[in-house]
Amino acid sequence: MLSERARRELGYTTAEAAVALPALVLVTALLLWAVLVGSAQVRCVDAAREAARAAARGDPQAVSLGRAAAPSGASVSVSVGGDLVRAEVSAVSGGPGGLLSVRVAATAIAEREPGEPGARP
Repeated sequence: MLSERARRELGYTTAEAAVALPALVLVTALLLWAVLVGSAQVRCVDAAREAARAAARGDPQAVSLGRAAAPSGASVSVSVGGDLVRAEVSAVSGGPGGLLSVRVAATAIAEREPGEPGARP
């Protein structure tokens, strides 16, 4: 048989759990969102690096290679200036329901391979 005090404290435990559970769900959702944004950033870095290396080799499919490595819906651009090739990738990493969307971007620069038109020998 429980004492009067023990019966009252059972109700407090239920109330504390009812308050703590939504907070834990929110923290878990925010951590998951942060991981997804970080993953999109890493994919942008990889895509920019891939596109810059391909363009430095003179590959005409450099932008396509960058798009293949980038997150879906990303924009990829490659520009050539002198001996350097610059690749830029940007994408929007959306949160649940389109909330908390963040634009992630990356830039990579590579030196053009010798023998490529316009590169120094």
